[in-house]
Amino acid sequence: MNTALWIVAGLLATVFTIAGLNKLILSQETLAKAPGGGWVLDFSPRFLKILGTLEILGAAGLILPAVLGIAPILVPLAAVGIAAIMLGAAIVIYRRGEYAHLLINIIYLSLATFVAVGRLGPEPFII
Repeated sequence: MNTALWIVAGLLATVFTIAGLNKLILSQETLAKAPGGGWVLDFSPRFLKILGTLEILGAAGLILPAVLGIAPILVPLAAVGIAAIMLGAAIVIYRRGEYAHLLINIIYLSLATFVAVGRLGPEPFII
């Protein structure tokens, strides 16, 4: 179980680092051209930068506290934050009627929930 939690946390950290960097680096228009990216036009560029920053912080929070042995309780809290972001994303995509892209949000939400529950409960950190 510990190995599975590490793998999922690593996968989520990678995905959210890339997604966050894209939101910080790319323009809103460029993001909107990506498949499933039309939602960015519903939000301000400032919101996208804040969201990108939160995604990067969440990604770091999934890995660094446990690896460094400093406040590992931050890992499940970061997973809860990532899950909250993905719940919001799923709601936005659902309201836009873009059901084909909804599944990926639900998968990431499920993976973040798995990490949060696993690290809060049955499998605290073993490095």
